[in-house]
Amino acid sequence: MKNILVPVGSSKNAKSHLQYAVDFAKSTGARLYVVQVYNVYTKAGTMIKIDHILERESKAFLDNHIANIDTNGVEVIAKTFKGKLVNTVELVCKSLDIDLILLEPRTNSIKDEVFLGKTSGKIIKQTDIPALIVPEGYNFKPINSILMAIKSALIKKEGVLEPLKTVKNDFNSSINLLLVKTPFYKDTDFNVASDLKALVDSTTETENATTFQGVLEHYKDYNPDLLCVVRRSRGFFGKLWEKNVILKKDFYVSSIPVLVLSGLK
Repeated sequence: MKNILVPVGSSKNAKSHLQYAVDFAKSTGARLYVVQVYNVYTKAGTMIKIDHILERESKAFLDNHIANIDTNGVEVIAKTFKGKLVNTVELVCKSLDIDLILLEPRTNSIKDEVFLGKTSGKIIKQTDIPALIVPEGYNFKPINSILMAIKSALIKKEGVLEPLKTVKNDFNSSINLLLVKTPFYKDTDFNVASDLKALVDSTTETENATTFQGVLEHYKDYNPDLLCVVRRSRGFFGKLWEKNVILKKDFYVSSIPVLVLSGLK
């Protein structure tokens, strides 16, 4: 893993999240890009654009933000971009060759009942970028055990497992694969692809209405340090992702980081 992107919002957890990102990057040998995306505005009643002011203030905010954490020898680069959030993040990830994006659950939301706010929710739902969602106030620790939950082990997309491989190799993690048989199950879904089979240490099969319910039933059996799921339009989060906001009461596995891979197919 070479490049990690960290979007920064105005949440009270921003400092803690950036420190986690630095410590994670240190363990994986990655470079860290800390970015803020702002919209372009025109001052009301005039033709004077103030985007250059926003850019300057945004850059100063990021520099001050980085100065208040221990970079621990990690290369941390601050960048500001103007544009719409999702489109801009996608373009930035392509131009900077980003391998993983580290997200706060709530970059701007102040509602305690919210697990995944609108900003992070949009990035997770509307892009195909591998992402690591880190709980608020979560202190970095080695990832010794990973629970990967999927409803189909078929892999057609090249390189989709790379973030998982990196974590396993850098932390010498064990990976427990949970195969969830849902009502939409096909006979070939549990044919584990060779690339995935080479990574996992154990495999469990379960039958549940959704992948999400399978995780709720089994994750305590493994007590993982990381939950790994796959981004699908009707995948792990299912109905939860019909809206960008996810409430804590609807997402009980909110105490550990969640690695969201791009779709396997």
